[in-house]
Amino acid sequence: MDLHVLDRGRIYADLNYALDGEVAATDSDRNPDLEYEAFAVWNLLIDHPEGTVLWDTGSHPEAADGYWPDPLYEAFAHRDAGDHDLETALDEVGYALDDIDCVVQSHLHLDHAGGLYHFDGTDVPVYVHRRELEHAYLSAKSPAGGIAYLASDFDHDLAWQVIDQGRYQLFDRIELLHVPGHTPGSLGALIRREDHENVIIAGDLAFLEPNYEDGRSMGASLLTDSQACEESLRFLQDLERRHDARVIYGHDPDQFEQIRNGI
Repeated sequence: MDLHVLDRGRIYADLNYALDGEVAATDSDRNPDLEYEAFAVWNLLIDHPEGTVLWDTGSHPEAADGYWPDPLYEAFAHRDAGDHDLETALDEVGYALDDIDCVVQSHLHLDHAGGLYHFDGTDVPVYVHRRELEHAYLSAKSPAGGIAYLASDFDHDLAWQVIDQGRYQLFDRIELLHVPGHTPGSLGALIRREDHENVIIAGDLAFLEPNYEDGRSMGASLLTDSQACEESLRFLQDLERRHDARVIYGHDPDQFEQIRNGI
């Protein structure tokens, strides 16, 4: 089972979104300089004997050209989405869209689901948690829910495979995990490998290493349920200890540079 990391570019945003209160005014410094940082956007290709899995589909290539609504793009600017489209990213690791046997959507935010149009009208299974699919449609089609969902990302003729349970065996040694907190239906994964270190995908449950390792909360706008987030993190930390696994975070640029040539 080989794991290939796909480079989907960088999103630029205020660091306070990922690390709540990282920069805050004080009485002696009422106008501190904000930290505007780059966050990695990546997908994972899992070449497994039972099939080739694509983990997430990244941002739409026209994110910077008006596809993303202005308020969202102002907050999270994905300037190079067009240079790191899904087909290019796959080609860089020696694969093509036709090689994909199934897709797993960790969640359906616009920087994770923007490439689903490639699978419109195909029979490629797209795995998603029921709570995520419900929340995404509620958010995109009504004033309720969250703002980071675009119906045009996921409202396609897709071969949805809806997961209801907390743990789901996708293939041998690949287990999908329901880890709510960032979104109601966020999925992570436990990947157990025989000749390499085990891997846990935390995804956007932890944007950066300090969210996971130091218990630093993400900003409130990146959480739908802070208590669920804490419980999901404890669940993954227990799995990490029991399986001696490496944990992969959602957008950590330093970790991405470490793993971009493979995990």
